[in-house]
Amino acid sequence: MEKINVAIYPGSFDPLTLGHMDVIKRAASMCSTLLVGVLNNKEKSPLFSIDERVKILEEATKDMAGVRVSSFDGLLVHFAKASGAHVIIRGLRAITDFDYELQIAQTNRILSNGEIDTVFLATSLEFAYLSSSSVREIASFGGDISKCVLPFVAEQIYAKYE
Repeated sequence: MEKINVAIYPGSFDPLTLGHMDVIKRAASMCSTLLVGVLNNKEKSPLFSIDERVKILEEATKDMAGVRVSSFDGLLVHFAKASGAHVIIRGLRAITDFDYELQIAQTNRILSNGEIDTVFLATSLEFAYLSSSSVREIASFGGDISKCVLPFVAEQIYAKYE
């Protein structure tokens, strides 16, 4: 299989989970450049600021060849075009994700005049239960998130709840 030149793996990554890392590693092996796009969604109240999320991702991916991290706001297709990407990577945990993600993929394809496709990666079974919101909830009650996130991320999450 020929490698994809540039692909984008977008998300809020609030916080970055082991499930996200699994998708990043697998997607990076398929591309020359994987751009992890950190969405700055002004309608949400994130646990981590956009700058903190970018720094966490940069630290987590620092030894991964071809992986870059950048924040964006606005439409994903505009960010993709500006980045030279023609492929969006999305992880799927369950069939319920597929319905929502398919609608977004079709919308992005239409908005990009057919220039951007979406590739879905099924989440590895060991991470199928994992979501950023569940990690935040567990941590907020002092629960153990060591099986959910990288150790340095866990420290930063717990610090937010002190």
